[in-house]
Amino acid sequence: MGVSLLLQKRLAASVLKCGKRKIWLDPNEVNEISMANSRQNIRKLVKDGFVIKKPEKVHSRFRANAWAEAKRKGRHTGHGKRKGAKEARMPVKVLWMRRMRVLRRLLKKYREAKKIDKHLYHQLYLKAKGNEFKNKRVLMEYIHKAKKEKALEKTLADQAEARRHKNKMARERKAEAAAVKAGKAIDAPKAEETETEEATEAPAAPRSKAKK
Repeated sequence: MGVSLLLQKRLAASVLKCGKRKIWLDPNEVNEISMANSRQNIRKLVKDGFVIKKPEKVHSRFRANAWAEAKRKGRHTGHGKRKGAKEARMPVKVLWMRRMRVLRRLLKKYREAKKIDKHLYHQLYLKAKGNEFKNKRVLMEYIHKAKKEKALEKTLADQAEARRHKNKMARERKAEAAAVKAGKAIDAPKAEETETEEATEAPAAPRSKAKK
């Protein structure tokens, strides 16, 4: 019956921080190994090469990686590969949360970049919550359209304001011209009356001298 090396194997596993099945003891140095009854002695044997930690066995990830890559492309996802209901595999709530976070992140970015004001932000936030935009592209198109309409409204409002101002100035000029014309018309009869009075007074003086 051979010498039992269970103690040495256990101590070596503790020193080398691995399992006992990973420990190799040199069969040619059994006597020396059996004399080692402490971790310090085991460390010396490891240093001498009488006790070795076996290398890890290869467990290749090649097939697993290839399968995962194929899955990313959409392979192996037919009806026969599915376990669990549609809602269990990808809940509607998770899809909703992802979509809301994408849309709200975009709105926040646009607001911070001053591309939209706080009023339009609030309006679009509520529309997103009301399920009006199915993805980011639709929201961006809506924002561009809304900004375009707002710019057009502002342009039309400015044009209307300019037109109003122009008409007001024209009315004022017309009123001033009418007032000036009316003033001249009032002054003209007064001048005629003055001339008539002067004409009547001028011949009256010689007549009085003739009577004398």
